[in-house]
Amino acid sequence: MGKIVAPAVIRGQVITDNLVSFGGRNGELEFLSPDPDSIVERLPLRDPGQMQQLYTLTIDEIIDFLVELGQRLDLSKNGFMQEALELSYDATELTPSILRWQYSLIQHFFSRDMVRGYIDVPIGIPFVEGWQQVTLADGRKASVRAMGARCLHITAGNSPITAIITLARNALTRSDAIIKSPSNDPFTAVAVARTMIEMAPDHPLTKHFSVAYWKGGSVGFEEQLYQPRNIEKIIAWGGFAAMKHVTRYIQPGLELISLDPKRSATIIGGETFADEATMSDAALRAATDIGASNQTGCSSARVILVESGTDEDGIAMLSRFGAMIYEAMIGLPDAVSNKPKQFDAELRADIQGLRATPDFYDVIGGKDEEGAIIISKLDDVVDFYPRLSGRVANLVPIDDISEAGRFVNAYTQTVGVYPESLKLKLRDQLPLFGVQRFVTLGYAMTSNPALPQDAIEPVRRMVKWIVDEDCPVETCPPLWAE
Repeated sequence: MGKIVAPAVIRGQVITDNLVSFGGRNGELEFLSPDPDSIVERLPLRDPGQMQQLYTLTIDEIIDFLVELGQRLDLSKNGFMQEALELSYDATELTPSILRWQYSLIQHFFSRDMVRGYIDVPIGIPFVEGWQQVTLADGRKASVRAMGARCLHITAGNSPITAIITLARNALTRSDAIIKSPSNDPFTAVAVARTMIEMAPDHPLTKHFSVAYWKGGSVGFEEQLYQPRNIEKIIAWGGFAAMKHVTRYIQPGLELISLDPKRSATIIGGETFADEATMSDAALRAATDIGASNQTGCSSARVILVESGTDEDGIAMLSRFGAMIYEAMIGLPDAVSNKPKQFDAELRADIQGLRATPDFYDVIGGKDEEGAIIISKLDDVVDFYPRLSGRVANLVPIDDISEAGRFVNAYTQTVGVYPESLKLKLRDQLPLFGVQRFVTLGYAMTSNPALPQDAIEPVRRMVKWIVDEDCPVETCPPLWAE
């Protein structure tokens, strides 16, 4: 096999010159990509006036483009996507069957109704299509419009869908995009960009979409690029260290939209234990939220709060429920969840340590690094709960659902809830402690990009909100008349 190349794509041009070597995140993959210093001057849109090209398109024409692009990204027909998938097997933490399944979902995210929702739900198409007039109490009339910006997207590599969402949001807001590919997925966004070139090389959306790889923390390169004269918004997905690093560049004229690291949880009410059928249903749903995509997402369940009670009978019921979750997780479809590709050595040692304290914890499974359910016998989480991964979850007993606030904080993104009616008791209280999303149990790892994310509306933040104010002296008293 020849050397693996991840080209840069800059405004419709595929760049394979001045290649240098980069190492993948897990050490299994080495790939070549253009020397970042050789392209840093080419990446920014030097003339913002060129974005007027995007305003020759109606939103319907942009949607048409994205729908056609989605059809062309069909894995069974697209050579660029097939190559990206094959090359990504060694780069990603996902197993081959899960990665292939996620690639197969790409067309779903480009269906016409889905795409329209990405812009109409968070902003409203009229605001991106033209000026919307309002009359205010002081007599002035204002016209408001949402306009695109020059954006840098630092994307996450835990799913190829991230690149798809980024492209759609950027196109629908008529923004200019530079995508920094992650080391654990340097191929997907490039494959999409090359498909755009093949489909419509001179289309404004193609000309305002660039993809490149550089190693995060390349200060000299970043100090040249991350300037308000080059970009106006940085949309960053990533871990704690990456987020701390990018904040060094924020200054007036350069805004950070942070989709930072999160942890998610599950809350299961006492009604679950009314009968075997209800327990079985809840166990399968909880197992899905833990196991889907092998627990690599921010919305993956890790801590499961269960209103089982903390007495001896409650702990016995919790253990039985944990065994049901484990069996359901092991039985999930292979495309959704399977034995993880890698297992954290420190987490393995932590789990082994719990096995030596049976008075406080039970561990179900985990001996073959296939995933495990940890049963807390006291109403507290394990000390290492931030590292739970590889299909490992911690079930924690509580006596009353009102105690849930003790276990969530500003890092808590998603909470799967069972039964459904329990959400009405929680959704006005737990956001005060930090919870950002409630969802039906079993659906934590499904999402719709039209909705808010991480307690913000990224699309509304991506655009620039422009105001044109009309102040007639007859209705809006002027200062000079004072």
